[in-house]
Amino acid sequence: MMVASHALGMTARQVVIVAFPGVQSLDVTGPVEVFAGAGRLLAHAGRADPGYLVTLASVTGEPLRTSSGLTLVPHRALDHVRPPLDTLVIAGGDDPRPALADHALVGWIRRWAPSARRVASVCTGAFVLAAAGLLDGRRATTHWSACEKLGRDYPAVRVEPESIWTRDGSVWTSAGVTAGMDLALALVEDDLGRGDALTIARWLVLFLHRPGTQAQFSAQLSAQLADRESLRELQGWLPDHLDADLSVEAMARRAAMSPRHFARSFRRQVGTTPARYVERARLEAARRRLEESNDPVECVAAACGFGTAETMRRVFVRALGIAPAEYRRRFRSTNPAG
Repeated sequence: MMVASHALGMTARQVVIVAFPGVQSLDVTGPVEVFAGAGRLLAHAGRADPGYLVTLASVTGEPLRTSSGLTLVPHRALDHVRPPLDTLVIAGGDDPRPALADHALVGWIRRWAPSARRVASVCTGAFVLAAAGLLDGRRATTHWSACEKLGRDYPAVRVEPESIWTRDGSVWTSAGVTAGMDLALALVEDDLGRGDALTIARWLVLFLHRPGTQAQFSAQLSAQLADRESLRELQGWLPDHLDADLSVEAMARRAAMSPRHFARSFRRQVGTTPARYVERARLEAARRRLEESNDPVECVAAACGFGTAETMRRVFVRALGIAPAEYRRRFRSTNPAG
């Protein structure tokens, strides 16, 4: 899978992505799309850098079924992968136990990973690296739901449960699923620089450096639509009225419920408190405005219902670890509207 053309006198960086039956398809295709984006960027710019040569490999080289039911066709078996390797990426899956029990897979990684310039894992691929002894004494992360197990099964690993991705020397690990794209962007940034990586991120509609932690993202994704119609209608109305009175009392009146019953029903059906839900909605709206407009921070705070810039700043720092002005500097579009 050539994702950038060869250039005279230069060799493409050989990226080998290792997969196994039951692999999460996006753990494979997500990073591939990032490396492919780098190839398109380099080709479009007429640059001499030949980019990346991506190879999908498995123990047998035979077609394998992913956890979602898709079938991936590897380019070759692991025994036919030829060094030198620039980047070795181990994909993950819902259940890494079959991969861990595959002695040919773990043995190949243990043998050849040290010869690669860098080694990476996506999601529970970290368990395979740990089984091969490559994470001993290192900082590492995996999907938020598996961090505790990684630390318990491999106590020599210093698990960082909140990281989207972690680098410890030449070993990189990432959280689950879409975080593999964050990881691949970081690898590309390491090779080509921030400007090129940012361009690729924009093409793919991604953050170059996703704000917050995976714990924060898993909590956000837990919010759901309520079963009760009046609560669903409130959830649909709320994003366009973030500067309104969104106290529990006001929202309860809109839902035709008593405040106490409203608060209990909302938390039970949506998975979070009304106040926390409103804060998240305001935070997401403010993030978009900071990325896409020239509006002063004070105006963004007022429009999104924070009232004052200082209130918005406190929410940003608490939730994302970064102030609004710095967030805009790092993540705004090159051509904001307005």
